[in-house]
Amino acid sequence: MSIWSNLGLVYALLGAAVAVFLAGAGSAIGVGIAGQAAAGVVTEDPSKFAKVLIMQLLPGTQGIYGLLVGFITLSKVGLLGGGAAVLEPQTGLLILAACMPIGIVGLISGKYQGMTSAASIGIVAKKPDQFGKAMLFPAMVETYAILALLISILAVNAVQI
Repeated sequence: MSIWSNLGLVYALLGAAVAVFLAGAGSAIGVGIAGQAAAGVVTEDPSKFAKVLIMQLLPGTQGIYGLLVGFITLSKVGLLGGGAAVLEPQTGLLILAACMPIGIVGLISGKYQGMTSAASIGIVAKKPDQFGKAMLFPAMVETYAILALLISILAVNAVQI
């Protein structure tokens, strides 16, 4: 069989890859940005390690969301528990499009959540008692990743195979 006879499946797998790779990259960038700020704080005051670690981990959720959509997509097309479905190219393109929201939003929100987490780590460095308030800033960025996750899950599940 040639790639052309499986073009629908190729598009669907590309969708899963986009969800995982882009959202994962956003998380890696965001966790890295926040980690740089966290390392500076811990150098000055090691007792703040737990608080700044939590802040650093917040941008990591986008990668988890992308992975979830990737698993749902692989399951949908039959690659996780049986033989792969034969997909028309149009169906594969629909799945690819359904995976795009979490991929793109995960990339962007992961980076910006990391930047916001770094700023919030600065709050914790100066006023550790304001940890709860500081967490709200990166949590607001997280909202958009959750919305993208929901639309990707709903869209992937809505595609008829």
